[in-house]
Amino acid sequence: MHDAGIRFESFGLTHPGRVRDLNEDRFLIAPRSGLWLVADGMGGHDSGEVASSAIVDYLATLGVASSAPDLRARFEDRIVRANARIWQIAQARGGTIGSTVAALLAFDRQFACIWLGDSRVYLVRDGVLTQLSHDHTEVQELLDRGVLTPAEARVWPRRNVITRAVGAEEEISTDMELGQTRPGDVFVLNTDGLTAHVTDDEIRDAVLAAPAEAACRMLVDRALERGGTDNVTVVVVKCHAVGEDDELAAAPASGSDERHVL
Repeated sequence: MHDAGIRFESFGLTHPGRVRDLNEDRFLIAPRSGLWLVADGMGGHDSGEVASSAIVDYLATLGVASSAPDLRARFEDRIVRANARIWQIAQARGGTIGSTVAALLAFDRQFACIWLGDSRVYLVRDGVLTQLSHDHTEVQELLDRGVLTPAEARVWPRRNVITRAVGAEEEISTDMELGQTRPGDVFVLNTDGLTAHVTDDEIRDAVLAAPAEAACRMLVDRALERGGTDNVTVVVVKCHAVGEDDELAAAPASGSDERHVL
């Protein structure tokens, strides 16, 4: 993966939570491809796992792109193919199967976040946390229209109903946010099992206070301490200037393509 002057330190962690027996969340860390993602499956016992696993399996074949547009095109090709496969499985089973996806793509100091559903991508820059993704949920639509206040939205009975997901429809429509990557940026990708229990301020404080691995563990532990009512997955991606730290510069490629799972 070509990203001049930027070195990525990344780590991911997933846990089934305190209530669910099955973990339908998945994540992918592929720094050589310039890709990080989380996926939260839905559709009942085992079906959600099939959907989120299909997304990871297809995106794991991304390879190394030649440009930022090529990287986005490769991503779109794989997500369309994953959608078709999940839709095919759903039709065969006679039900609805799907998965959210929240992805970060990085190439040559450019980034794109692409998403469907309510899994999120955050950017922490200069100490300020910004949510780059915009939830595809019924409650977010009501918030956008001014029908609900943020306080009402937090307790709205259908707040977890998503309006877009990979595999839920025959055709797929993703949203995208583009930007420039800077040294010092921190990206956080997570499923809603984290934000059900942990505030935006707490996410910001955790990733600023600790390396990527420790921040992931801190955030997952906090969600579990507060009930862990859903599967919870967090991926933290820290952007370092090459050569800003001798120890970092001597370290292996960040993330090392490992999946870290509790």
